[in-house]
Amino acid sequence: MGAERLLRFLAQRLVKAAIVVLAIVVFQFVLIRLAPGDPASVIAGQSGAADAEFMAQLRAQFGLDRPMHEQLWIYVKGILTLDLGFSHRQQLPVATLIWDRLPATLLLTGAAFLFAISAGVALGVAAARRVGRPADTVITVIALTFYATPIFWVGLLLVLIFSVWLEWLPSFGMYTVGADLTGLAYALDVGRHLILPSITLGLFFLAIYARLARASMLEVADQDFVRTAHAKGVPEGRIIRAHVLRNALLPVITFAGIQAGQLVGGSILVETVFAWPGIGRLAFDALLQRDYAVLLGVFFCTAVMVVLFNLITDLLYAVIDPRVEVA
Repeated sequence: MGAERLLRFLAQRLVKAAIVVLAIVVFQFVLIRLAPGDPASVIAGQSGAADAEFMAQLRAQFGLDRPMHEQLWIYVKGILTLDLGFSHRQQLPVATLIWDRLPATLLLTGAAFLFAISAGVALGVAAARRVGRPADTVITVIALTFYATPIFWVGLLLVLIFSVWLEWLPSFGMYTVGADLTGLAYALDVGRHLILPSITLGLFFLAIYARLARASMLEVADQDFVRTAHAKGVPEGRIIRAHVLRNALLPVITFAGIQAGQLVGGSILVETVFAWPGIGRLAFDALLQRDYAVLLGVFFCTAVMVVLFNLITDLLYAVIDPRVEVA
């Protein structure tokens, strides 16, 4: 693809992405403000004072006494300067809280995504090459089982087996508290803590990718260009890699790009079960504490991530399939 065409495509998509994110921000702000409950009451309860004068001071301090359209305009102006508000519960800026927690969530979702896409495609290819055989049946049953099982139940089961019974892996947290590890030892410790939550989060998506890859492989394998390659005597392995798999990956990548953002949503349950210090756990705690500024900040961050994932997916299309042009 030409550099000029690519830059034009990126500029157009970024403008559309900004409009989409703005619409999401407005919708979520209005939805949060219409939810029952008063944040000022929660703050006053935490402070041990709830008289009318103190409540009025709190509402004025956090802008809750202004009309909704003014609150929305102030919030949107803050987002343009990356000012996501202030957490009354944590007594810290929301951007600071999210920035501190975001690496943990990206690590978890990235590991879960790589596990799901690689293992799912591998199982799908194996099932497609052995269609109708016992191996195909076993892979299909496993995929459907993972798809139908709730994420939190899988997490608790893995903790029970690998942490409680076998004592192979840690059951919660991101690292061993009080160990004071550094360098490679710290990385290995984080890796051990990452295994169970990333597998828990990735198993559901693994099942989807396995079924999709199997169906796509079978569809592409029946095309005329594959039959022609067989007639020319091209080795089976090369046909699978160069012809069938490359074309079969397109629908998998499409679905993976759409669902990449859902990994962040799914991480709320996983981070809660495994006490993983990410933005999912931050959003869960903020919901219980009615810390609306933090909730809105997490929603904004999630929306931006989803838009970026979709943009990356479009670019990967042209890399995998030369017939797809970025325009």
